[in-house]
Amino acid sequence: MKEFKGTQQYVASEDLLRAVNIAMVLQKPLLIKGEPGTGKTMLAEAISAALGKKLIIWNIKSTTKAQDGLYVYDVVQRLYDSQFGGQNVDDVEKYVKLGKLGEAFTDDEQVILLIDEIDKADLEFPNDLLWELDRMEFHIPETGRTVKAKHRPVVIITSNAEKELPDAFLRRCVFHYIDFPDRELMADIVRVHFPQLDEALLDQVLTAFYKIRSMPQIKKKPSTSEIVDWILALQHGGVSPDRVVKEVPYLGVLLKKNEDMDALRRTWR
Repeated sequence: MKEFKGTQQYVASEDLLRAVNIAMVLQKPLLIKGEPGTGKTMLAEAISAALGKKLIIWNIKSTTKAQDGLYVYDVVQRLYDSQFGGQNVDDVEKYVKLGKLGEAFTDDEQVILLIDEIDKADLEFPNDLLWELDRMEFHIPETGRTVKAKHRPVVIITSNAEKELPDAFLRRCVFHYIDFPDRELMADIVRVHFPQLDEALLDQVLTAFYKIRSMPQIKKKPSTSEIVDWILALQHGGVSPDRVVKEVPYLGVLLKKNEDMDALRRTWR
């Protein structure tokens, strides 16, 4: 398989690139942790674009069960059809719809499968996927069919570290923690979004941004998406670089909690 070297739109550290490539070589899921805004979800999109492979996204919610990713048997629709004269009611297969994992297994080409925010589900969710991720197959009792992966998908799993994942699950993954970008890396990321950005404005934006992130009073620290939005706001408002650190214009783009905004206004120098 072709190596992942990042893309023009996604700036990745050397450690992250190595983690992606070794996971593909070992044919193991890559578990990515990091605080919100560090580009975990965008990583899968970048791998898909760089390798020219289809991306399938399984967004995990608190109510998501592992079964949802395999298949869903619509017994209600079948009962309705049997009562009201639907066609081919005995054909159980037409009432079975594959989930995202099932789609990844049955695609004619290798795909990138993103299991996004796995820590939102209950504690049993990761363990319930162990067999399928190991064996790359699952059985559908209603039809007697076993779905086997035509091609082993490249599996990227993200977590915001809201809860611990089971040890048995962790042993089957390659793990990487994405540190929040330092000032130099963030400058590179910003330049991807704003190739023509005035360097004086960039310098002042980064100074203010990292000063705010360093303040212990700030509970919800601004992330990469906030700094990108902030620069857009500053450009739209025609704010000169000398005002950025002094006034922190458009503060509501960076901070999203009243208490954080109040704390900054009380202590900003």
